Amino acid sequence: MEQSVLDFYRGKRIFVTGHTGFKGSWLCRILVKAGAVVTGYSLPAPTHPSLFELAGLDGKMTSMIGDIRDRDKLNTALQKAEPEIVFHLAAQPIVRDSYKDPAYTYETNVMGTVNILEGIRSSNCVRSFLNITTDKVYQNREWVWGYREDEPLDGYDPYSNSKSCSELVTHSYLSSFFQDKNIAISTARAGNVIGGGDFANDRIIPDCVRAAQAGREIFVRNPQSTRPYQHVLEPLFAYLMIAWRQYEDKTFAGWYNVGPDDCDCVTTGELVEIFCQTWGNGISWKNQAEDNAPHEANFLRLDCSKLKAAFGWKPRWHIDEAICKTVEWSRVWLAEGDIPTEMDREIEKYLEG
Repeated sequence: MEQSVLDFYRGKRIFVTGHTGFKGSWLCRILVKAGAVVTGYSLPAPTHPSLFELAGLDGKMTSMIGDIRDRDKLNTALQKAEPEIVFHLAAQPIVRDSYKDPAYTYETNVMGTVNILEGIRSSNCVRSFLNITTDKVYQNREWVWGYREDEPLDGYDPYSNSKSCSELVTHSYLSSFFQDKNIAISTARAGNVIGGGDFANDRIIPDCVRAAQAGREIFVRNPQSTRPYQHVLEPLFAYLMIAWRQYEDKTFAGWYNVGPDDCDCVTTGELVEIFCQTWGNGISWKNQAEDNAPHEANFLRLDCSKLKAAFGWKPRWHIDEAICKTVEWSRVWLAEGDIPTEMDREIEKYLEG
């Protein structure tokens, strides 16, 4: 099915907010590989090194640097690109950073969503819009079963709550302005993604790679926290599928969880242990719990039955293989190898099933 997805995107005009980030860079690499006409709108790359630069996308797509909070600049970029499909990924994505600057987090994640929807509202060419949110939008009661799309939304921390608000903004715009228009609108709530090229702070796999690079122990602050981990290509191909199918049939529009199977909902300690075994070289980890650390959920799981039933979708790479691919990418990067070729190799491997 994924190959059919790539066939659909050939020649399509696509607009991606947040294209310089981790998921945005991987998404743009897939779209460029598919032959889409891609325009990205984002702040400069949020990390150094920059995956967007490493991915070899310069000259193969239009990259516009701008703040999602700047409605006029965003609308100008959108009008110039004349996209048929919009993927909204621009966000302040780090939970702990949201405690440090909640106002910026809300301005970016909530008003940024308002701004892109306002731009689409005045557009005559957009037919499919997908807002990428997070599994953390739910009111987390720390129960053992997965959250479904009809569960209450109410994230605890400013990041999670702002993403809940982004969902509600999308729902309101759909009800208020898009019911009678030929525009399909969905949101996708993905679990924790891992993969090569994530250089963000306060994320466990980037911390593991940095520790391995430095030849030191990995420090883990919440080893008992359970999360739905998945390789970055899993949700990206789900996003591409949702945007494609709703483009052709609006009845596919809706709210979708995108997460791994239950067997890949592991504790952070288990995740790091798999990483250590895969990386080798005697790397190890230790628990380093923090006193008075900001609240983070201890248990979170998604029920993805809706996505599976609607599209026949299912995850392809389990946690062991996801970490293996992450380690392979990281070793290529550390050896100053050909990153675009490695990304394309992983994309092709994923398409093979």
